[in-house]
Amino acid sequence: MILLEERNRILEETFRERFNRIEEPEKLFLTIHDFDGVSYSVETKDSKSVVYFSMSMKCYPELRAYGADQILYREYGALFQQTAEPGFEVTLRIDQDQLGGVDKEVLVKKLALLKRNALAAPFEAAFQAQSEGRQTEVMTVNYRESEAIYVMGYPDRVTVIFSTQFKEETDQIFGKVFLQEFVDARRQPAIQNAPQVLYNAREPPLELRGLRLNDSENVGYVTFVLFPRHFVAGPIREETISRIQLFRDYLHYHIKASKAYMHSRMRARVESFLKVLNRAKPEKPEDQKEKKTIGGKTFKR
Repeated sequence: MILLEERNRILEETFRERFNRIEEPEKLFLTIHDFDGVSYSVETKDSKSVVYFSMSMKCYPELRAYGADQILYREYGALFQQTAEPGFEVTLRIDQDQLGGVDKEVLVKKLALLKRNALAAPFEAAFQAQSEGRQTEVMTVNYRESEAIYVMGYPDRVTVIFSTQFKEETDQIFGKVFLQEFVDARRQPAIQNAPQVLYNAREPPLELRGLRLNDSENVGYVTFVLFPRHFVAGPIREETISRIQLFRDYLHYHIKASKAYMHSRMRARVESFLKVLNRAKPEKPEDQKEKKTIGGKTFKR
């Protein structure tokens, strides 16, 4: 299966081309859209060498409460602006004239991870609480309309719950098959240490009882149970955060890809059946066949 990239490819290519440009910088105004209703603005104003990189993210006020501002300041330093541009929740100010001693390739990759770094806030808070033996409240991130991520830290584990909405009945069927495969895959000896995955159709898990949830028949809840070995500080923790954020997009991407594949196979099968039917058409009897005279008139015998 295809793993989606955590970096925004368009942002990465835009900033790489901008920073590696030999000629004088040009004016720039670019709007980019990402998964989950997130949009970016990359523009220059009075000075062509100063780029304002802004992000609109509906759930950012919730993320700010879990420490998103501190994480972005840690990652971007002085580039992070305390006051965002109008209409946006986050703004980075990048002065190209002051990037002399900066590794531009590293900066390009960091800029393309802006959404990922902002969304990492509740996960880092839960991992920190677990390492200190504390239990957190349910941290809710309403990152999509009618869908949310719930993160909870416990002294022995971290639980992450996705509420996902299947708009079509076939999506529910495909989703259940995919999620069942996640459960069955842990039986293989090679990946028994993978996080436990649970799926609840419509009925919310016990951790969410008492919360105001979307009471709909086409809502499902996917639970990941992460133990300390899954988020050891360092590359393992960063990879876990990146992968689990993209779970919803990963799931729905493969549902749509599977439906498209099945439709293509169905069309191919129908075409083969039509060829068989065309070959099986009986010829008309001689007395029903139309014939033409030399003058072009038709007649039947």
